[in-house]
Order: sequence, then structure tokens, then C-alpha cells
Amino acid sequence: MTYKFEKMTQKEAVDIAYGWHYEGDYAFYDMEADEEDLAEFLNPESRGDTVFTVFKETEAVGYFSITRPEKGVCDIGLGMRPDLTGNGMGAGFLKAGLSFVIDEFKADKITLSVAAFNQRAIKVYEKNGFTAIDAFIQETNGGTYEFLRMEYNVV
Repeated sequence: MTYKFEKMTQKEAVDIAYGWHYEGDYAFYDMEADEEDLAEFLNPESRGDTVFTVFKETEAVGYFSITRPEKGVCDIGLGMRPDLTGNGMGAGFLKAGLSFVIDEFKADKITLSVAAFNQRAIKVYEKNGFTAIDAFIQETNGGTYEFLRMEYNVV
């Protein structure tokens, strides 16, 4: 499966923010669930040139946000379109994103944070070379949640 990464447009940001809704516990990842995150995602200046829409052919299937490397480390955030989650596509999507980050941003290490309840995503990350480095508590989406910080060593 070939994925293409393109700088996110405002229309794509709006479509994702207001059109992508996850079911059950995963509604936690709806952009509208946190006003600050929503405002940042919708602001072209905040997105800059490090938030990408991921396409499979001409269809938007996800997004990746990437911090510019600091001491060789990039932090990423990612999301798949809700109707594609839980269907075995996560590993390919993640691998494509890792390749993109490594090629475009020259990262030596890639980190991410994931809600601790999201065992489905954690399993995908672990199977693809991420290891847990610590846990932390964060206030978001109107509550306090545990997150797991994970890292992937490129070399």
C-alpha cells in the first residue's frame, strides 16, 4: 500500500476536525473533544509545514504531525480516518509515516504519546519497534488521563 504525505490544507484540517468522529472510548480522539487542540489544529500558522495529510491514491486516510528534530529526536502525532481503524491497516500506515519522518526530517529517534487505554494502538507501536519509556498524567478533553510515552530508535 503506497501512501503520500502532503502539507495539510485548511480544507483538509476542517474536514478532519469536524468530520472525523470515532466510536466508543475512541471518541477521545475526536478533534472537537478538546477546544485548545481543535484551535491549534485549525490554525494554519500552528500547523506550519509539519502537519501532513496522508493519502492513499486520492483519498485522505490519515494525518501525521511532526516536530522538527531537536538533537535528532522528532515527536509525532498521528491519526487514521475513523472508518479505517481496527481493520489491520495501522502497521502499514505507521511504517509509511516512520519512513517519511526518517527521510524528510533525518530523525535518529522518534517519540510519541498515546492514551494508556488505547491498547490497540500500543500493540501496533510495539510490534513496529516502539518501546515504552515512561507514563504521565495530562489534563485534556475535560478530564485527567494517563498517557504512555514511547520511542523508536532509527539506528
